[in-house]
Order: sequence, then structure tokens, then C-alpha cells
Amino acid sequence: MSAQPLTVRSVTPPECRSCNSSVPVDEHFCPNCSRIQSLGRHGDYFAFLGLPRKLVLDAQELDRRFRDLSRKVHPDFYYNAPPAERLASLERSSYLNDAYRALKQPVSRIEHLLTIEGLPLGKSEEGAAKVPPGLLEEVFALNEELDEIRDLRESGTDSATLAARLATARQPIEAKRDEHERALAEASEQWDRQGDAPADARRATLESLRQLLLERNYITNLLAGIEREATHG
Repeated sequence: MSAQPLTVRSVTPPECRSCNSSVPVDEHFCPNCSRIQSLGRHGDYFAFLGLPRKLVLDAQELDRRFRDLSRKVHPDFYYNAPPAERLASLERSSYLNDAYRALKQPVSRIEHLLTIEGLPLGKSEEGAAKVPPGLLEEVFALNEELDEIRDLRESGTDSATLAARLATARQPIEAKRDEHERALAEASEQWDRQGDAPADARRATLESLRQLLLERNYITNLLAGIEREATHG
């Protein structure tokens, strides 16, 4: 069974504070009186920007929607408005910036999709010490190489030789990172094609995306560790 999205939606549409009309949850302005609405729903950046819940987005379309909405909700336009509308403007403008930053980059876009589809990456998992099964071989080889490089450093080996060894150690990890980038792109395209697919198929794609992202984060940490070795001493 597919996990339920985390986006909270009211059973009854919220009411406009100005005219008491019902307002659809994803509307920024009241259809009846055109007043800006308080931010009564958090969680779905795609819906906030009026975009489909897809991972391959048109960057120009995303930029256009951001600019258009920013002009409409920016606090500068509500300087003399009633306090409730000024607050609504601040909330929506801040939330818009968060949404834009999250959806602009492919990786953070995937992270957000996983969150609203009920498969979030926990903070403890992002830099987890446990080696993902798919990276065991590379991690074992890297650790051996780094141990040898540290021994060479302690024995007084020149910096040029150490730098060359570190560059060699970095190559298979960078290759693995590139492999994951391609796999993430393919899985993202697969998700976008699955709009009418069975729930279990969509769930499997989400779980694949999640595992790939966990491994990618681990690879990023490995590369950061190599950089630390490069600047050691």
C-alpha cells in the first residue's frame, strides 16, 4: 500500500478572514474578495507553486512561477495593509522562498517528494555511519588506501606523492557518485511516468529513490573525508 502524503488538508475548506467565504486550500487569494490568505497548510511545495508532483521540472517555468507569485505576495505590497494581511504576506513570502530553494535543485526536490509521500530521510540517516551494501567494496578499498596514505605521511613522504595517491583514491568514489547521479535521474523520470501506475509500483520507485539518495549522501561524506585528508597538516 502506498504511504499517505504528509500534506495536511482540512476536511472543510478554510474560510477567508475578510469575507468568510470558503477558500480552496491551495489558493493564495480569496476568490470572492481577493484578499491574501493566511498560510493554513504546510508541507507541499509543488502544490504551493501550482506544479505537478514531478521530479523533472522545467527550470524556466519554475522561475516564472516563483517570480509571478513573489510579486503578488511580497511584504512590500502590504506595508499599509491590516496586520492579518501583513502577517499572511510575510508567511507566504517566506514559504515561497523555501519552496523555490527546495524545488530548484534535483536532490532537494527528491528529498521533498519523499517527505510528502511518507518516506522522509531522517536526519540521523543523512550521515549514517553504517555502510550501504552497494558501497561496501569501494569503502573497504578506500579505507585501506587512506590508511596507507596516513602511514606515508607519518614517514615523511613528500606532499606531491601524497596528493597523487589521494587523487587516485578519489577516482572510484567520484565514479560511483556519477553512477548514482545517472541512477537518480533515471528513477526520477520513471516516477514522472507513473502517474496512473499501481500504488505498489509507485511505492517501489520511491523506495529506490530513497535508497539511492542515502547512498549518494554517504558518497558525499566519503569525498569530504578525502578532502580533509588532502588538507591534513
